Amino acid sequence: METLLLVSHLIQYFLLGYFGISVAYILLLAIAGRFSYHPRLLPTDKKKKIAVLIPGYKEDEVIVDVARDALKQIYPQASYDVVIIADSFTPSTITSLKELPIKLIEVSFEKSTKAKAINEAIKQLPQDVYDGIVILDADNIMAGDFLSQVNLAFQSGTKVVQGHRTAKNLNTPFAILDGINEEINNHFFRKAHRVLGMSSGLIGSAMAFDFHYFRKIMRDINDVAGEDKEIELKILKDKVFIEYLEDAYVYDEKVQNSQVFSKQRTRWIASQAYYFKNYMWDGIKGLLLKGNVDFFDKAFQTFIPPRMLMFGSLILLSAISLVIHPFLYWPIWVGLLLINSISLWISVPARFFNKELLKALAQIPKAILCMVKALLNIKGADKEFIHTPHSAKMDTQKSVVTVNKPTKGTKP
Repeated sequence: METLLLVSHLIQYFLLGYFGISVAYILLLAIAGRFSYHPRLLPTDKKKKIAVLIPGYKEDEVIVDVARDALKQIYPQASYDVVIIADSFTPSTITSLKELPIKLIEVSFEKSTKAKAINEAIKQLPQDVYDGIVILDADNIMAGDFLSQVNLAFQSGTKVVQGHRTAKNLNTPFAILDGINEEINNHFFRKAHRVLGMSSGLIGSAMAFDFHYFRKIMRDINDVAGEDKEIELKILKDKVFIEYLEDAYVYDEKVQNSQVFSKQRTRWIASQAYYFKNYMWDGIKGLLLKGNVDFFDKAFQTFIPPRMLMFGSLILLSAISLVIHPFLYWPIWVGLLLINSISLWISVPARFFNKELLKALAQIPKAILCMVKALLNIKGADKEFIHTPHSAKMDTQKSVVTVNKPTKGTKP
């Protein structure tokens, strides 16, 4: 009996340490993100030549509309090109795309990844024409001034920029929950990091890079599924700074049901496990030997659990401790649960506090179960391309586009 009690105490000490560190980290970011941050962008009439890369895999339903919209930037037409990278599109979609004033690059791989598609496009693009490159997902819609703001960041000396990706659709409770999750990520890993003087995190789209630097870091990135994390870790290891443009919006389709949510999170959790295994020790060495705080911070993020899993785990551990050690550990677990909940709550933008919020919060138990399912299916998912389907049919009346600051611009 004494042995069982000892083991029980040791397990709780370990779990308290792990979740305590994770909750403290999230609390720090939640508080920092409440402060304002505005990058110093120097006004200029100069324009960088930008290639807007939009890779798509079987995205026939949305890609033509996305391509048309990408041509409507309030930015000189001669100063940017829209480049669609078409992987496994239907002939009719290819025909429709060829009718638009864009560059179309058709690719085909035995095993498709976004990184492969981007690298193939970089090979085919002229190497001495472009100054910058923007990466979008196949469902992304840029606000009309997005490229203008990216240009100002480039002209101010920034090599890598992350824009503000936000929800394009809020047409189901799950989409609202996913949209809130996106904004919490922006609050923690982009705005809060810049407030603290650290590099912004990258997301995977709405990103912009110096063209030649991007070519360099992409050379060894091909088969990995979470290419955005690989790119980010390489950048931070190089001690290259990543800026965040909170007012440069790109609209992204949010997951509308639990099935797609589970598949998407399977890839994300597998990717996090892969990068923890391969970069955590490098991050510690980078901090101790080179003082590279940004690189260590990114590696450390692979250590903390995904938020839904952490929230569900804290509820479960609070319940278990109430049965096993009601007076010793239960107050601590409940305290961590409350701190974690408050941290998340204060990181949600005010526009989400409406009557639809309760419907979205009611989806949390299902979302936690989806995360558990994803956790159980991560084996090999970091090497597998898991396609997230997108739909052109959106309920724009419930879209952030209609209520948020930026609107799509048109060329004069």
